[in-house]
Amino acid sequence: MKKRFSKVIIAKHLFDGINEKDYEGYLCLSGNHIVEKKAGKPEKDILNQAQEVLNFRDELVMPGITDTHTFFTGYAIYHVGADFSKVTDNEEGCCILRKYEQKRHPEGALLGHGWNPEMWDRQNGEEMLEEKFPNKAVIIFSADRSCCIMNQKARNIYQFSAETCYPESYYRIMREYLNDREFIKKEFSDYMKMMNSRGVTTVKEMGFDDFYGFTDYLKELEDSEDLNLRTFFMSQPVGEGMNLVYARRMREQFTGNKIRFSGFNRMTDGTIASYKGDLKEPYENQEDPVPYEEIEKDVLAADAEDFRWSLHAQGDGAVGKITEIYQKCKKVQGKLRNRHAITDMEFTDPKDLEILGRIGVTAELYFQIMSLDPADVLINNIKQTIGTERGKYYWNRRKMQDSGMNLSGATDLPLLLTSIPESIYYSCGGYMDGRAEAFQSENTLTVPELLKAWTIGGQKNLGMEEVLGTLEEGKLADITVFDRNLLEINPVDARDARVVMTIMDGRTVFTENSQTEKN
Repeated sequence: MKKRFSKVIIAKHLFDGINEKDYEGYLCLSGNHIVEKKAGKPEKDILNQAQEVLNFRDELVMPGITDTHTFFTGYAIYHVGADFSKVTDNEEGCCILRKYEQKRHPEGALLGHGWNPEMWDRQNGEEMLEEKFPNKAVIIFSADRSCCIMNQKARNIYQFSAETCYPESYYRIMREYLNDREFIKKEFSDYMKMMNSRGVTTVKEMGFDDFYGFTDYLKELEDSEDLNLRTFFMSQPVGEGMNLVYARRMREQFTGNKIRFSGFNRMTDGTIASYKGDLKEPYENQEDPVPYEEIEKDVLAADAEDFRWSLHAQGDGAVGKITEIYQKCKKVQGKLRNRHAITDMEFTDPKDLEILGRIGVTAELYFQIMSLDPADVLINNIKQTIGTERGKYYWNRRKMQDSGMNLSGATDLPLLLTSIPESIYYSCGGYMDGRAEAFQSENTLTVPELLKAWTIGGQKNLGMEEVLGTLEEGKLADITVFDRNLLEINPVDARDARVVMTIMDGRTVFTENSQTEKN
């Protein structure tokens, strides 16, 4: 007898993304869709019609996770070119470069990764490059991507230095490694596996300018079973201005539910801790370098053609300016027609949040951002830059939620790697590393709210909530399973939780111990 269901998933703890609590229930999958969802236990007849039955007792079954702000191009830099992680001197470094050049014969720069400045002195390394490779551009990125070794030839061609070694500066080399098919095929496969191991089934990728040809590879993958990660990509103008011609072409080219063009992205201000945030009450001698008139012109031009923007803002001044810009965009019944978003939103004015919620702006939030520094560093930064009184509005996710903003989870990966357990610890518990008590717990979210931000909130961000983001009959089967019920554990213990299974488009793309995560 032909089986009716490809999978039946039985769960003692089912969180469907609609209700606030988990419940005992089951899902029936046919191909890539959920065709039946019910509370309680399935009858024997249901089980007899299943090709595969998955039974979870202690685990939490929930919708697939969506990370709405990632940079595969930045992740790839960790692994591009030759491996210099064990190099300690010039002779060894030169030997590795020669072997790599002979093996790959790159037309552009000789690239490397994993350099440890404490093991191999940069000045000595650069002197060797000038002597041994005077006519070949060479760039070797440090393990943490904070700096690099490079020669003068590379500086001349790519127009950045070891001191300005960040993506918005080294974007000129991206076209080379994104079109290195041998490298990129394995690298993107490893990237998808890593994301799947964290329960992620959808990402919104930031691609500089026209993504430098990477969309050709995405097109090849679109209908392939090798694609295990829904990829919605944005254009971040860096080497050129906003390109609406490219946007129109991408919108026409990608119309499915696995790969789509998702609009434009741009930075505005910088971090508050570095005194580069745009504040309503400025720092002493603060200048205003953010070209808001140019940004507004681009946003309104894109909005007129139904493209959306995500603007990255950290200070309350920047959030306020963006609020003014978004209020000028097209609306339907008072809500924005296009899914405009603000990323990060470190320090905000509650009055702006109320406006943003009223007009339907999405917040792309780094729920794990507190993990980057110890508690004393974070708290001192707040006190020294904006003071304790204004600091009450730092990471005010509670107000964003209560104001009606659509919250979605993001990481700025590879700055952070997607982790729902860490998100619960930091943004529901309010904890910081090195501090026992919670920090401003009045600004935190509940666990159900956070899980919804990472699931249905992300899909609303992408305009895909009708087919993804919750576990409902008729929706696509993207499902994540954790080893324990995240809704019942104390947030202080949440970081020990782990993903045991990920299903994307009805296919099991990760099971625990199925692969080793690459960092």
